[in-house]
Amino acid sequence: MKANLCQSIFLCAVLLASPALAQDIDFTKARIKTEKLSDTTYMMMGEGGNIGLSVGEDAVFLVDDQFAPLTPKIKAAIAKLTKKPVKFVLNTHWHFDHTGGNEKFGKAGAVIVAHENVRKRLSTEQFIEFFGMRRKPEPKAALPVVTFTRDVKFHINGEEVQALHIPNGHTDGDAIVHFGKSNVLHTGDLFFNKLYPFIDTASGGSVDGVIAAVDRMLEMVRDNTKIIPGHGPLATKAELKTYRDMLATVAGRIKAAIQEGKSLEAVVAAKPTAEFDAVWGKGFLSPEKFVEMIYKNLKK
Repeated sequence: MKANLCQSIFLCAVLLASPALAQDIDFTKARIKTEKLSDTTYMMMGEGGNIGLSVGEDAVFLVDDQFAPLTPKIKAAIAKLTKKPVKFVLNTHWHFDHTGGNEKFGKAGAVIVAHENVRKRLSTEQFIEFFGMRRKPEPKAALPVVTFTRDVKFHINGEEVQALHIPNGHTDGDAIVHFGKSNVLHTGDLFFNKLYPFIDTASGGSVDGVIAAVDRMLEMVRDNTKIIPGHGPLATKAELKTYRDMLATVAGRIKAAIQEGKSLEAVVAAKPTAEFDAVWGKGFLSPEKFVEMIYKNLKK
């Protein structure tokens, strides 16, 4: 799992830093790992964002779909569980490591569902300022055909699946997905487990919004809830709480430094993440870049 996670983190780093390099990535070597969480729900890890999956008598329901070249491998992994095609794809936000498979799944007949801001961003040119990265509009087949503003429920495979919009966290279109009977929560990129998270300020994200989102999730879940993070291994409520405390501590220190008039360079040099770096600092955001991101987010 560690090797697979490191590969995924590296790939995200490469693509976020320079999407033109995507053509140099050998997706043929990617593996899709499926972990059963309940009678009907699964977590799928490959490259990019973690996938949630519900398989049952009604339909195949997918939460996020990673990078476009991985769609055949994702379909092959699902085919080991059921012969049914994917009927629904729910996007937790617009980033392409979570929505890259939309076009192929959409053309195959899946109904794509997301918050209305996800459709707006996928249908127009986007600029992720922190990485200096532009994204062209996606084709029609990749766009959500069902959108919601606050929440939407699916009564499927013997349980109620609820997607809840969490405003201005990782982006302005985030949704978390709760599988009630299965006691599973997919957090999208509002939660990165054991690596510093990316918060997309240019897409309406905010560190305070992420902390508020995690507080809301902590109220929803139980001690034995299985939590699928946007990136990183399957998590528990205790690990989600640890993430929240780390983020609040670092953001609080940086906020105080900003109020004191300290420059970005001075704040980075002060190493406000030092005590957390051993656990959280080995992802695609180095401690220095993470501090820079939080500083610029709070300044805005």
